[in-house]
Amino acid sequence: MTEERDTIRALLGPAGPELTCERCFEELDRYVDSELAGRDPDREIPGMGAHLEGCPACREEHESLLALARES
Repeated sequence: MTEERDTIRALLGPAGPELTCERCFEELDRYVDSELAGRDPDREIPGMGAHLEGCPACREEHESLLALARES
């Protein structure tokens, strides 16, 4: 049942605001900086978390950038 709910939620998309991929890439550095600083990146950039949750390409870019920043 949980898998079905996840699938339905993915198809319906987020309940709140969501950024476009273009806007996501523009804000990704700032989002990662906010995460690493211990702030609330979703509050600073509304809609980014929802977009990352639903967009595999942007999520992958975020994970790569976050890992790279943590190594530095």
